[in-house]
Amino acid sequence: MAAALEPGTAFVTGGTGFVGRNLIEQLVRAGWQVTALHRRPEQAAVIRGHGADPVAGDLLDPDTLRRAVPKGVEAVFHVAGDTTLWRRHEARQYRINVIGTRNVVAAALNAGAGRLVQTSTWNVYGLGFGPVTESDPRVGRDSPVGYDRTKTLAEDEVLSGIERGLPAVIVNPSHIIGRYDTGNWARMFTMVAAGKVPGIPPGSGSFCQAEQVALAHIAAARRGRVGEHYLLGGANATFREVFETIGALLGKPVPARTVPAPLLKAYGGLLTLMAAFTGREPDVTPAGARMVSRRPYVTSDKAEQELGYRPVPLQTMLEDCHRWLVENGYLG
Repeated sequence: MAAALEPGTAFVTGGTGFVGRNLIEQLVRAGWQVTALHRRPEQAAVIRGHGADPVAGDLLDPDTLRRAVPKGVEAVFHVAGDTTLWRRHEARQYRINVIGTRNVVAAALNAGAGRLVQTSTWNVYGLGFGPVTESDPRVGRDSPVGYDRTKTLAEDEVLSGIERGLPAVIVNPSHIIGRYDTGNWARMFTMVAAGKVPGIPPGSGSFCQAEQVALAHIAAARRGRVGEHYLLGGANATFREVFETIGALLGKPVPARTVPAPLLKAYGGLLTLMAAFTGREPDVTPAGARMVSRRPYVTSDKAEQELGYRPVPLQTMLEDCHRWLVENGYLG
């Protein structure tokens, strides 16, 4: 069993998001003194609700960001990011994921931060078939998917910061499921609940629990090796297994048919065309269809050995997410 990690001072970006809230919750529970960035006044209440101190600033405003990061902070956790899979928002995504990370790196260097932990994604290694390990080439910059490209370029900003003296570690989670999620994989629950699943995606993936991802971030700040990537895998499952588990939790049927990859991509294209008129991001995009049609599985041996990361069963993480969605009125 891994030794307990000493608490310290932390600065968090993306603290009002899904992963950020789990991270702040675990940091505060472990005794850390946490400051978290917010852009809008109403976000400050969410941060205070988790026991952290809110500070106003903007990833795209280097001056406010520089003032927000406390001098001598022990760990900067850069969790904020734009996860859209809609091409319409790719310019915004580039600004937030790449320019925003560049600004965080500069602010961390200016503050003399003891460690920067960057929240990245397994997607930087490519959406292929078979195992994904840290020794694989990072091919995301050549991906047709904006999210993959910008997260790979964001990692390059962190690696550049390391060359300038910033002690930094990169964490690469697989598909994250857990409480506080309303717009990522939690959409599978709302789609099943509303009977809006046209068919089961043909692919599979690795799924990890948000709470364990947060604990791995904290461990990376304390004992992760500078310049290293840490993949966070978990339960390897087909999307049929995921949807059937969700259907059982909701008491709702799920489609018996599996949608072929070309048809799913075409469906995503149709929804994207309709979204051009509604202005609302579609539930399925061609990029999203591509992601759920592959069959990669993420290995986490390195994170388990060096960070004490512990994957949990698929049922456990889906129950955690479901419980929170019900308690907070997202599923009626």
